[in-house]
Order: sequence, then structure tokens, then C-alpha cells
Amino acid sequence: MREPLPADLFDELCPSSLNPVRFGDKWAALVIRCLEHGPRRFSELRVPLRRVTPKVLTQSLRSLERDGLVKRTVHAGAAPRVEYELTPLGLSTLQPLDAACAWVAEHWDELLDAREAYDGAARLGVSR
Repeated sequence: MREPLPADLFDELCPSSLNPVRFGDKWAALVIRCLEHGPRRFSELRVPLRRVTPKVLTQSLRSLERDGLVKRTVHAGAAPRVEYELTPLGLSTLQPLDAACAWVAEHWDELLDAREAYDGAARLGVSR
């Protein structure tokens, strides 16, 4: 039996949310992280990705599958189940994703300051 994904894998302060490098859509990097240690069922992915609606998670998984990064396997039986796993191409994204996350961690404060300044100016109606 495999270890369950921790519910707090992506807390609100997760550097992934500030990562300007994207594979696919907004949530793709997080899905890739969830699948890096092997196949997972949709319900398992929902635990750490609780901020993502089921519809959007499905769209993200389909997009990753279309791009050849994720493989979807249907296991037939009395209770059919579906698992998602990274393909070799998907696994190859882990190294650049690690580098991007390290960059975000190094520039965390600068990124937050820039976002706060931008959002503050927008609230005040200051043109940029």
C-alpha cells in the first residue's frame, strides 16, 4: 500500500503558487508533484489539491494527458477504478520543476512584494 498524499502538501504559502514557469495550466505543476512517486486515483489527488474544483482538476488531468505528460489507466472490475501516473515525458519535467521551485524559494519575498505593490496600485487606480 502506498503512502497517502498529505492534505497540506500545498498550503497557502506554497512556492508553487508564485512559480512563473508553467507546464500546462495553473494547476499542472501541482498535479505533477502529486504524481511524482507513482500512480494516484482522482480521490487521492483531491486531498492536497482541495482548492481545485473537481471540474478544473479533471480539465488539468486531461490537458496533461493530451500533452503526453500523464497516462490515465482504467482498471476494470466489479468496482472499476481510474489511476493517473506520469509518463516518461512527465517524469522529465520534475528536474526543471525542481529548479523553478528553488528559484521561487530564493525570490519568495521579492515576488510577494511585487504582487502586493501591483495589487495596491491597482486598488488605488494608479496606472502602471
